Amino acid sequence: MGPLIGNDRAAAQDVYAADRRGKRNTARYIAVFLSFFVLLIAAVVISIRVGSVDISVKEIFHIIFTGDPENKVAYNVIWKIRLPRLALAALLGGALSLSGFLIQTFFRNPIAGPFVLGVSSGAKMFLAVTTIAMNGIFGSMPLSVTVIASFAGSLLSLLVVLAFTGRVKNMSVLLVIGIMISYICSAVTDLLINFANESEIVNLTHWSMGSFSAATWQDVKISAFIVFPALLFAFLLSKPMGAYLLGEGYAHSLGVNVKPFRVLLILITGVLSACVAAFAGPISFVGIAVPHIVRQLLKTTKPILMIPASFLCGALFCVLCDLAARSLFSPAELSISTVTSAIGAPIVIWLMISRRRKNDI
Repeated sequence: MGPLIGNDRAAAQDVYAADRRGKRNTARYIAVFLSFFVLLIAAVVISIRVGSVDISVKEIFHIIFTGDPENKVAYNVIWKIRLPRLALAALLGGALSLSGFLIQTFFRNPIAGPFVLGVSSGAKMFLAVTTIAMNGIFGSMPLSVTVIASFAGSLLSLLVVLAFTGRVKNMSVLLVIGIMISYICSAVTDLLINFANESEIVNLTHWSMGSFSAATWQDVKISAFIVFPALLFAFLLSKPMGAYLLGEGYAHSLGVNVKPFRVLLILITGVLSACVAAFAGPISFVGIAVPHIVRQLLKTTKPILMIPASFLCGALFCVLCDLAARSLFSPAELSISTVTSAIGAPIVIWLMISRRRKNDI
C-alpha cells in the first residue's frame, strides 16, 4: 500500500483528530460523573456528621451498614432525622435540576426555569385556600394535607399551561403565559392572606421559605415513586430531545411528532416541579443554575448525558446547600431558598452577561 497523498492524507488527519476529540470527550464525561459521585458521597457523610450531636465517621458507617442500635442517640439521629432529610434533599434537588434542564430544552433557552410555568405560585395559592378552609377543622394543618394541597395546586397550574401548549406555537408567548399565570396565582394568594388569621399566615410563610427539615422516610418513598419514573421517561426521550434542540424542522425530518413530544416534555417538567413544591416548598435558582454548571463541565448539550448529570449535580448542590442552611448560623436555620439564591443568582447573572457578549461578537 503506497503512502497517503493529497486528499487521502487530509482525510486521515481529520479521522485521527476526530478520534482524539472523541477520546478526550469520553475522558471528560467519565471524570465529571465520577466527581459528582465522589463529592455526593463526601457531602452525605459530612452532612450526617455535622450537627448538634457529634457522630464520628467510623460510627456513621457502622450504624448505616450494620444497623446496630448500640448507641441509641446516634442511631435515632442518623436514621430518623439526618438520613431522611439528606435523601429528600438529594432526590428533590435532582428532580428540580432535571426539570430545569427539561424546561430549558422545551423553550430552547438556558435561562428558563421550572417555576416559570406557575407551578410554585399555583401550589401556594391552593395551599392558601386549603389552609383557610380547613383551619377550623384541623386547628393546625397536618403535613399530609399541606403536601396534597401543594401538589394539587401545582398540577392545576400545569394543566392551564398545557391547555395553551397545543394552541401557541411561539415559545416566547408560552413563556409569557406561564409568567402571567404565576402573577395571577400570586395575586389570588395575596388577596386570601388579607382574610387569614395569624396561624394560617405562619403556615403559608413557613412553606414559602422552603425547607427539608420535616423530612420523613414516608416523604422519601412517595417522592421516589414520583421522581424515578419521571427520570426514566425523560431518559427515554433523550433522542427526540437532541433532535428538538436543533429545531422543530429538523426534529420533524427525523420523524419526531413535535406536538405530543412538547406535551410530554412539559408534563414531566411539571410533575417534577410539583413534587418539589409539595414536599419542600419553592426552591429558587437550582433549576436554572445547575443545568448551566453541568453544560460547562461536560462541554455538551446532549440530553443522554445532560439528564443523568443534571440529576446528580442537582442532588449534590441541594445536599450542600441544605448543609449550609442548617450549619452556618446554628442553632438558627436558614431557609433552603436563601442559600440556593445566594449561590444560584450570581451564576444566572453571569450566564446572561456571557450570552450578551456572545451575541455582540
